[in-house]
Amino acid sequence: MSAHVYKLVELVGSSPVSVDDAIRNAIEMASKSVRHMDWFETTEIRGHIADGKIAHFQVKLKVGFRLEE
Repeated sequence: MSAHVYKLVELVGSSPVSVDDAIRNAIEMASKSVRHMDWFETTEIRGHIADGKIAHFQVKLKVGFRLEE
């Protein structure tokens, strides 16, 4: 395995459907402008409650991407 150097970017994804969907939305959008993304770590999960029900999920995540030589 070669030695890689990574940079971290912090993202916040949201979804009215699920935490999983919020993460996927953030990664999909970031992949349009960030290359070599290799991993992510969720750091916070929040939600909005309306009329006693979950109305929206919001997930903060760190994404690691490899720096090019």
